[in-house]
Amino acid sequence: MENTKIKKIIESLIFSSTSPISLKELANFFSEENIPIKIIEQIINEIQEKYSETGVILNKVSTGYRFQVSEDCNQWVSKFYPEKPQKYSRALMETLALIIYKQPITRTEIEAVRGVSVSSNIIKTLLEREWIKILGYKDVPGRPAIFGTTKEFLNSHNLVSLSQLPKLDDIIELTEQEKKQLGLLDIEENIKKNVNSDMNNDEEYNNDNIH
Repeated sequence: MENTKIKKIIESLIFSSTSPISLKELANFFSEENIPIKIIEQIINEIQEKYSETGVILNKVSTGYRFQVSEDCNQWVSKFYPEKPQKYSRALMETLALIIYKQPITRTEIEAVRGVSVSSNIIKTLLEREWIKILGYKDVPGRPAIFGTTKEFLNSHNLVSLSQLPKLDDIIELTEQEKKQLGLLDIEENIKKNVNSDMNNDEEYNNDNIH
């Protein structure tokens, strides 16, 4: 199959998909054609270049590639399709920030840091939005759930990995004192640990797809 045809197919697949499509999914789709994953990746780069100066771009997020409105056109699209932005409580944003930067973490540990109880509705909202997930259960009395962020959280914030996490100030406005009280100033170790985990997952994927 010629590269021109492959490019058209990949472009149409990503365009028509309601969720990001990964290299692995594309490689599996073209498995009968024996198209190397490096060729698929090269073609995707060509498509990205093709759309780089248009109002729509091909963007890479955590779980794959998707078409989206270019950043400089966002305000115009929002103006044409007016929609009130979702507002979240300070308590929810503090809880999310703790999970993001101190994961894995239990509800009890979140409450210990914040000094107040965490509403079940907050955890429920974050789970329903698929921004967090239950990673497991801690081996202590009561076996509390352990929470961490999801690939969907990264996707929704246009991130590929945890190494691109925004600054705390981009998530919630906190004073230095509040950050200290919440234990969010010493986050480097947590981010580094989770970035290494992401890199290990990427290496497993690459090893699976090198022939």
